[in-house]
Amino acid sequence: MKQFSKTLVVAVHPDDETLGCGGTLLRHKSEGDDIYWLIVTSATEDKGFAREFVSRRSDEIRQVANAFGFAEVFQLGFPTMQLDTIPKSKLIEKISNVFKDIQPQIIYLPFKGDVHSDHRITFEAAYSCTKSFRYPFIKAVYMMETISETEFAVSTREESFVPNVFVDVSDFFEQKLAIMRTYAGELGQHPFPRSEENLRALATFRGATAGCCYAESFMLIREIK
Repeated sequence: MKQFSKTLVVAVHPDDETLGCGGTLLRHKSEGDDIYWLIVTSATEDKGFAREFVSRRSDEIRQVANAFGFAEVFQLGFPTMQLDTIPKSKLIEKISNVFKDIQPQIIYLPFKGDVHSDHRITFEAAYSCTKSFRYPFIKAVYMMETISETEFAVSTREESFVPNVFVDVSDFFEQKLAIMRTYAGELGQHPFPRSEENLRALATFRGATAGCCYAESFMLIREIK
């Protein structure tokens, strides 16, 4: 009998969870796993964002949370595009508290080489919260492919995204796209990276590698069995 797991996605910004592993999260949910969403940054009026945008983003988060069926959503509220101004120890503390609260077995993190500095900083802080002697409940840690960030990483061997895990999301891809449409302001027309055509093209390409219609790909950092 399958042992149900707690699965946590660490999203630097709202929409990263859907772009990076939306189909995989839906598959986890369909297989009986509890799924959790940690959002690291927020857009707030005091940081220059319009009230209408802040309100719309709050509504989008609520709709997306309902669509996925997250067991719980955690919002750390750090300023978006300004994580380099936050002491890393504070970021680690907040992420660690969530990890210890949920005690997830599976964690999805942003790719360490993503072009966005918020993504790189979040990876470093979150990965430091996966040490087995402090977080023994964590059994698998993956880096996800976030379109418009991961493909723009520096093209060197050390910084390139080289997937070694593929998840068949053929049964969930259309639902992933429907959820992504909730973030209307984040989608654009091809050749904008976050276009429906590009999302489908990437899933098709990864699916061809995995031998299925649509797939999402990951880099496995560590797995304990």
